[in-house]
Amino acid sequence: MAQNSAIEWTEATWNPLTGCTKVSPGCRNCYAERMAIRLRAMGHPHYSRGFKLTLHEDALDVPLSWKKPQMIFVNSMSDLFHEEVPLWFIQRVFDTMRQAHWHTFQVLTKRSERLRDLSANLDWPSNVWMGVTIESQEYAFRADHLRETGALVKFLSLEPLLGPIKDLSLAGIDWVIVGGESGPGARPLSPKWVKDIRDLCQQHGVPFFFKQWGGVRKAKAGRILDGRTWDERPTLRRSAALL
Repeated sequence: MAQNSAIEWTEATWNPLTGCTKVSPGCRNCYAERMAIRLRAMGHPHYSRGFKLTLHEDALDVPLSWKKPQMIFVNSMSDLFHEEVPLWFIQRVFDTMRQAHWHTFQVLTKRSERLRDLSANLDWPSNVWMGVTIESQEYAFRADHLRETGALVKFLSLEPLLGPIKDLSLAGIDWVIVGGESGPGARPLSPKWVKDIRDLCQQHGVPFFFKQWGGVRKAKAGRILDGRTWDERPTLRRSAALL
């Protein structure tokens, strides 16, 4: 349940749980759902239930055997803070991340309220970066919930960005990722939406990462913005300053 990743802002993925349910418009064309259905058809044992939420206790210790330090995206095929994931399981995931201190773990959720509510029950290791997805102005409140957590490094994933976000506070935020939707039924991304976020990040000194323009043919659309790629990440010095 761990593998190298083609996701531009990470190096590997680790999926101790799979499957999810839709909670907001950004979920409509979920890539993980399409992939889970494909993997079930291929006979992958961890996807025998397709995209129904499934815990995989046999995958909980995988990063401990992964000796080369890497950036690891946790649950690219699910949401750790899904309402049906018990607290004990979330705590076990955190235990593994704490033990595997040579890795950096990136956790991302749309369920920011549950993240906030459970934060006090979690022992936040310094190698865990916690993020929330915000696809439009309507969901900017997720950043407020993130700010209330004990995570030492906090980031925002504005992907798929479905509209302009004109009122977004970057207080306490260490990284912003922006990307367009890709695959069948991909909704359009306005360059102005992206540039407005980029400019806001520059104004506040927050690292900005532009993942993709997206679309049905995302490789052709590429990820060039104003003549260059934008691959900024939190620096070790910036992260350490928060400890």
